[in-house]
Amino acid sequence: MLKKSDFELNKAIRFFNSFAINASFIVPTELGLGKSIMDATSQLRIFLKENNIHNYEGQLQGPEGKVIKDSYFVEALKLTPSKTSFYRPVTKGRGGDPRIWFSKLPQYAKANNLLGIVYFDNDLYLINLSKHDVFLSIDNPNSPLSTLFGKINSNQSTVSEELLGKLNIISQEGWIKTVTQGDTGVGATLEHCLGLEINSSKQPDYKGIELKAKRQVSKFGTVTRSTLFAQVADWDISLLKSSAQILDAYGYHRNGAYRLYCSVGSIKPNSQGLRLTVDENDDLLHEIYQKDNQKQDVVSWRIENLRKRLLSKHNETFWVGATCKKVKGVEHFHYTNILHTKKPSASIFHSLLSQGIITVDHLIKKQNGAVREKGPLFKIKPSDLELLFPAPTSYILNKK
Repeated sequence: MLKKSDFELNKAIRFFNSFAINASFIVPTELGLGKSIMDATSQLRIFLKENNIHNYEGQLQGPEGKVIKDSYFVEALKLTPSKTSFYRPVTKGRGGDPRIWFSKLPQYAKANNLLGIVYFDNDLYLINLSKHDVFLSIDNPNSPLSTLFGKINSNQSTVSEELLGKLNIISQEGWIKTVTQGDTGVGATLEHCLGLEINSSKQPDYKGIELKAKRQVSKFGTVTRSTLFAQVADWDISLLKSSAQILDAYGYHRNGAYRLYCSVGSIKPNSQGLRLTVDENDDLLHEIYQKDNQKQDVVSWRIENLRKRLLSKHNETFWVGATCKKVKGVEHFHYTNILHTKKPSASIFHSLLSQGIITVDHLIKKQNGAVREKGPLFKIKPSDLELLFPAPTSYILNKK
């Protein structure tokens, strides 16, 4: 239902993220307002569970299982008390679809309004972004919205200050010769300068902070996308059971090797006919083949596992940008800027997948009889990081 909202979802995400506010979203329908009922969508259920607000799993069906929490409607000049009900109706065959309701909601919202949900100090706050005066009240430092946002703190860690100082010193050195050739040179060289051991660990790089270095512009002159993480498919729920099988089905011969190097998104099939689809009901990401009226499954991921991967990898991250040049055929880097992010909004991860904002790259190659997969890599454009991470901070590093 988010697609039917009368307020742009990504604008709302950017709004909350700019204040480091973790929020979820819901859109009431005409029918729902009339019957005092709304479906608790998958992204809302994830938000509620991750913030220890409510877990629908195992909740009893019917009136005896209903859970009620205090909540408030955020108006431009006041807070209006409400009650939030979480329940699963008694239904045949479906196990009781998760439902949510806010008392007095028809007095606060109309059908297709976009409602942001924020949790603070054991209370839920409902913010009607479609009400112009509510949205603009953030500019009034005494408004309920500004007061609420002001209570949610986000402090920079001592470790991040230490790392920022070291990166400033590295930037002052100017152009630094790569320690290894190829795409990984920009990250490997930065880790070498910081005295970090280069390894393939999935743990954050620097005292709990993940480091992601990238060239500002690729060798093709385009802005390089940022890699969030690598994660193979869940083979137990996939039609194809290995990277080798994916390569056999969709690969091609190029530069002396059989390979599949491609990006896959949800908007349309790529040249290999591969496309992503999101199943919100079962919380699954599917890669499918779709071409010439043919459609078949390829592989699948449990999105819950992807969210966990995102949270463990990017609890705090320095995205370091570098300009590059070649000196006598050898690449050199100058590290120039940082985007500092914390605590991604994991509950909207599947929404960004379904919008094609987060994509998947295959890097599969067969050479000398062996198949190697460097991904699949889940990627996002640098300009879209602020959709996933609340209140990112930008730094320009010192120049020599």
